Amino acid sequence: MSDILTGPNQKDQAMFAASMRGDEPYRLGPDSLLQPDVPRGTVTPGVWRSPSVFPGTERAYWLYVPRQYDLARPANLEVFQDGATYLGADINTPIVFDNLIHQGAMPVTIGLFVDPGDRGPGTPIYGGDDNRSFEYDSLGDRYARLLIDELIPEIKRTVNITDDPEGRAICGLSSGGICAFTAAWERPNAFRIVVSHCGSFTDMRGGHVYPGLIRRSARKPLRIFLQSGARDLDVVFGNWPLANQAMAAALTYRDYDHRFEYGVGGHTLLHGGAIFPDTLRWLWRIG
Repeated sequence: MSDILTGPNQKDQAMFAASMRGDEPYRLGPDSLLQPDVPRGTVTPGVWRSPSVFPGTERAYWLYVPRQYDLARPANLEVFQDGATYLGADINTPIVFDNLIHQGAMPVTIGLFVDPGDRGPGTPIYGGDDNRSFEYDSLGDRYARLLIDELIPEIKRTVNITDDPEGRAICGLSSGGICAFTAAWERPNAFRIVVSHCGSFTDMRGGHVYPGLIRRSARKPLRIFLQSGARDLDVVFGNWPLANQAMAAALTYRDYDHRFEYGVGGHTLLHGGAIFPDTLRWLWRIG
């Protein structure tokens, strides 16, 4: 049992390699690629040193502002965990925003892309030295407070963002996916729209309780998009396909406004990226 208790065992290592090798039948479509005559927004980097919520941590963040943004009108907001990943070529989030805002398929929306803290306890069993798992996989409202009490007030010094939770979304991949759900679950007064790609609703830091908790709790005013695939992870912490199916079944039972896309992919952003424009259309539902 020592290999299970002190690090990833050989079975888990093989599963990670197979689930993340990227040989999936998903490709980005036109809405995710540069198009002529579409106004381009700006992406500005920043660094945040948390003074109180996660003291001693430092994280990179990026602020996307669409060309159509008007300081006189509060814009919607979408927050992305693992911000650098969501800026990358598997999903091209700023390009998708540019194209869909130009089409009128989504409202003028500012994107806040946030990386996890640089110092922390790493992942249970697997180890490491960053704060990602502690911030993302933990239950409770601590990460939500990082956004609500620290980062959002910081960016509101330069941009006008709506205070209406119906105009605020939060999105993430893997541990970032459960983090997005937890933030909205704990603070629906701040976030009402959730996107989870291959969400880690498993027993890393207690997230496996959510399907039962959803069934036993009064419905909250949330709109939730889930995505997973048949080749998603099955490791010591749990089975990601089954966990996401259990989440979808619980949301159905409690009559949530939700959508579950289950494909053939692994623990990557390839499927989520390919369908991201349609995900945003469904989330914002203009017209």
